[in-house]
Amino acid sequence: MLIGIIANETSGDLLGAALVRALREHIPDARFIGVAGTQMQAAGCETLLPLERLSVMGLTEVLAHLPELLKLRGTLKRYFLANRPAVFIGIDAPDFNLYLEQKLREAGIKTVHVVSPTVWAWRAGRVKTIRRAVDLMLCLFPFEAAFLTRHHIPAIAIGHPLADQIPFIVDRDAARGALNLSLADPVIALLPGSRISEMRRLAAPFIDAAHRCYLMRPNLHFVVPLVNNTLRELFIKELAQRAPHLPVTLLDGRSREAITAADCVLTASGTATLETLLLKRPMVVAYRVHPLTYQLIKRLGLIKVPFIAMANLLAGRALAPEFIQAQCRAEVLAAALLDWLDHPERVAAIQADYGRIHSELRRDAAQTAASAIMKLIGKE
Repeated sequence: MLIGIIANETSGDLLGAALVRALREHIPDARFIGVAGTQMQAAGCETLLPLERLSVMGLTEVLAHLPELLKLRGTLKRYFLANRPAVFIGIDAPDFNLYLEQKLREAGIKTVHVVSPTVWAWRAGRVKTIRRAVDLMLCLFPFEAAFLTRHHIPAIAIGHPLADQIPFIVDRDAARGALNLSLADPVIALLPGSRISEMRRLAAPFIDAAHRCYLMRPNLHFVVPLVNNTLRELFIKELAQRAPHLPVTLLDGRSREAITAADCVLTASGTATLETLLLKRPMVVAYRVHPLTYQLIKRLGLIKVPFIAMANLLAGRALAPEFIQAQCRAEVLAAALLDWLDHPERVAAIQADYGRIHSELRRDAAQTAASAIMKLIGKE
């Protein structure tokens, strides 16, 4: 049985890998092919092109890469129409994947989308596109499934696989031992994003904030997980220019260990905020996009939610301070990080909130998703 599956970025690669493994338990001889990163490939998925070629975020950034993205999408559509899968699974990246799903569904191929587009937050009109494109929407969060069901879209909440994978209590000292970090000195993890565009905009303020913290706390150490060599080179270049003597441990991946080892985390908005929540670490969230992208979003009133970090959306309040666009400055980021280090009682309070959310999101996501897909294609 052929199963088509496409991920467009690192977080989707992780979700896809868990889903491939779960589906293989039901269909041992299934062949998975599409667009896969290192995690999905390790799980046995063949890739038609490098995942990084699809990983673009932001309105102006997408416009710059639009001709290539449209060409790649057309190539993938033709491949799956010629090599018809039993089911096609698009993971996140709705602007890219929903088009493919609609075209394949029109050709009689069953389609599943994993990770609901944020129609509850902005561009609510996309529910019509979703209704045309998917036979089943697999949502990570319960409130998303409820929203889509009200709009007559078949949807179920599968929970989040990270909530299944991460234990309720993690061992900070063990993580520090694995990373050769001091058990006594404070550690701050820096996660400036998994996309090149994020690294280019966030590396500088993150490094400058770390340097400010270090000048005030000379016993501080910093740990930075980087998902690939391209991002590593960009970060090292920025580090050499701005703070060459900063005590930093650079990691190839291993974000979970980095967060676990840290006393607090400075992170880009994205899946990393959820991972930090599940690991029960206090965080400061920052983000920058192209100025034109930001102005378009602001003027058109596209954002309908009060927070950008999923950690805060799930909590229903700003447990993690957020600094967006012009507010993403070294001095305010540093002050917020040091504030966490100075108030352990506040850290204990948010850890209790994060533990409650963790429990709500534990639903054996990959198996729940696999069972729903098997039912959709009549193989339960």
